Amino acid sequence: MAKIIEITPSEYQQLTANNEVILCDIREPDEHNRERIAEAINTPLSSFHHDDLHKIGKGKTLVFHCQSGNRTKMNANKFANLEHDKVYILTGGVSEWKKSGFATIQDEKAPLPIMRQVQMVAGTLILLGVVLAYLVNPAFILLSGFVGAGLFFAGATGFCGMANILMFLPYNKKQCQANCIKK
Repeated sequence: MAKIIEITPSEYQQLTANNEVILCDIREPDEHNRERIAEAINTPLSSFHHDDLHKIGKGKTLVFHCQSGNRTKMNANKFANLEHDKVYILTGGVSEWKKSGFATIQDEKAPLPIMRQVQMVAGTLILLGVVLAYLVNPAFILLSGFVGAGLFFAGATGFCGMANILMFLPYNKKQCQANCIKK
């Protein structure tokens, strides 16, 4: 089992000077496409396989990161099972990377992350249900209730039907565009 070590972006830079390092972005492809650290490869948690990392990371130092560091910490046990002596976690993720003065690659044309799209659509439907219930027919409040129940279900189970539907939209079908582990 690998030892998990947290490092800052500055410590990461020092680590790369002396070691062959692979920086693994565990965010989903839509997040990676929108903004990423230049040398990071996309290894999303939703399709995380030890074998993929074993192939590319053999004999190299692995450093994992996400947007804020929270997802990386929460999933540290997955990384600890890799066949490495040490696995590093970038403290604070992309947010801390930028605060430390390091550059990222941004694609403003990339669609918003799926979960932000879900929040926008859910908020719009809830507001629409309330307004229609007030102005047209009280039965429209069921729309707000249905969306609220869907959000609760998504939080309780980890399955978000609205996110799955939104992924079928043409602009959300783009796969990882740069530095991805190919299946």
